[in-house]
Amino acid sequence: MSLTLQQALNITQGVFEAGITLKTAPLTVAVLDSGGKLVSLQRQDGSSMLRPDIATAKAWGALALGCSSRKLAQDAEIRPAFISAINVLAQGNLVPVPGGLLIKTETNQIIGAVGISGDLSDLDEKCALEGILHAKLYSLDT
Repeated sequence: MSLTLQQALNITQGVFEAGITLKTAPLTVAVLDSGGKLVSLQRQDGSSMLRPDIATAKAWGALALGCSSRKLAQDAEIRPAFISAINVLAQGNLVPVPGGLLIKTETNQIIGAVGISGDLSDLDEKCALEGILHAKLYSLDT
């Protein structure tokens, strides 16, 4: 199964609804397929210009290393040299802070990742999870 455009848009809708409920700053949502290719990139009015790159890097890092960007942040605290070396290999496309989650099916197949940027990283992550659930999909972190 592949992540569809409609699923990516449903995730984005759920993220934006969660952002409204939580009263977040303007959010940017990047949804990637399992091969790391961009399926959807949406940003709310007022979202700053670097947010698309940050959101994409959160999702890409989750896919590249098979875990949430929160886990990457924890690894960065424990093994900073390792994460730094990985980021060099990733050509700087890794942002090890919460806000990037893997997307999976009910049979645990990873079909993509979502990355959120715009507010505090914990809120970005909460909105990412809400978006995944809104699309009736799952995350390894749920």
